[in-house]
Amino acid sequence: MTGLTTEQVERFHEDGYLVVEGLIGIDEVLEPLVREYEQVLDRLARELYAAGRIADTYADLPFGERFIRIERETNETNAQYFDFSLPQGNIKHDTPMWLGPAVFQALVYPPLLDAVESIIGGEIFSNPVQHVRIKSPERLGAHDESGRTKMGATNWHQDNGVVLPVADDSDILTVWFSLSDARVEHGCLQVIPRSHRLGLLAHCPAGPGGLEIPERVASRDEALPLPTRRGDVIFMHKQTIHNSLSNVSDEIRWSFDLRYNPIGQETGRGAFPGFIARSRSNPERALRTRDEWEALWFAARAHLADVQYSEPFNRWSADAPVCA
Repeated sequence: MTGLTTEQVERFHEDGYLVVEGLIGIDEVLEPLVREYEQVLDRLARELYAAGRIADTYADLPFGERFIRIERETNETNAQYFDFSLPQGNIKHDTPMWLGPAVFQALVYPPLLDAVESIIGGEIFSNPVQHVRIKSPERLGAHDESGRTKMGATNWHQDNGVVLPVADDSDILTVWFSLSDARVEHGCLQVIPRSHRLGLLAHCPAGPGGLEIPERVASRDEALPLPTRRGDVIFMHKQTIHNSLSNVSDEIRWSFDLRYNPIGQETGRGAFPGFIARSRSNPERALRTRDEWEALWFAARAHLADVQYSEPFNRWSADAPVCA
């Protein structure tokens, strides 16, 4: 195992985050992901064209431009077609997901797991709170009836705050990496350094961006943008306060947002399936194939569609005094 240096691990624990440049291999991980998602977008474009929802499949355009064009014409983010997790409601037997081999290989990429191991140890569980996020420029993307963008800047929050209380004692590690450059103008992440020392803070429902920590609860004065290049990785403590900026560029911002925790600890989203990504004590326990991983998610989708799952995915209420 190569992993992180002692200095990097100490910096992570001190600041609540760590940026590691070039950790994700372009040829080994990123380019296969791009090719795979090009196929997903092509299939979506053909379906939308056949349904009369777009005027052309725009097959001659590169991925980013094609994605923007289709989102703008349909006025839908189409996010669920690309995601490798289920939505938090209205799950049906045909709810789309993308659980491709390149995505699975990214989740178990050895250099990434080596870095994760440096922080949480060698018994690593892939937490199902995971997403791909493809954010179009806000002025070009989908908007709701009030004119607000449907996928814009992310509100200030802690990742501990978007899972259930059962995981409060779990050592959940956030792993975020960009498939395309995420500069300030693209809507990169921002963190409040050392905010993980504050513990879990109150969150309030806050429009299309989901939950938000009110500013009167936590100041944004020390906010630090973290621009990244494709392949850079940001590791975050589960209680580090962070958000993302608006995409004011002409290009998509494309990223993976993953979680890992030690085996045996609660994930905070028990309705969704995780898997053992690495076990130093018992290596044969690790999930080996994409087909096994896909089967876990298909089984969860079928079950949740059948039972019409309606349990909450977080603990917060707009009725809380701090949200008034």
